[in-house]
Amino acid sequence: MTIRHIVSWRLAASDPALKAAQAAEMKAGLEGLRGQIAGMSAIDVGINVLNPGANWDVVLIADYDDEAALAGYQVHPAHLAVTGFIKPIVAERSCVDFELGA
Repeated sequence: MTIRHIVSWRLAASDPALKAAQAAEMKAGLEGLRGQIAGMSAIDVGINVLNPGANWDVVLIADYDDEAALAGYQVHPAHLAVTGFIKPIVAERSCVDFELGA
């Protein structure tokens, strides 16, 4: 069963230029995980382009072969390196994991 993992973040920065730079670095870091994580079949990262005051800033949508693959991603050293950058710059995080086709 394929698991879709969706995470969205609100960045803490109030300066639009800093927020844009941080969002771009997040996107690059997360997309750099492509091909490094066993069982990750897809990953897309988007930066919000509309309604910046109301919408979240960055979103990740990734598919995993199963729950074990998602669990492996969570503790993978490459993922932990990216989260080391992300956690200090985030004000809020939201996540949903669900079975595709269920």
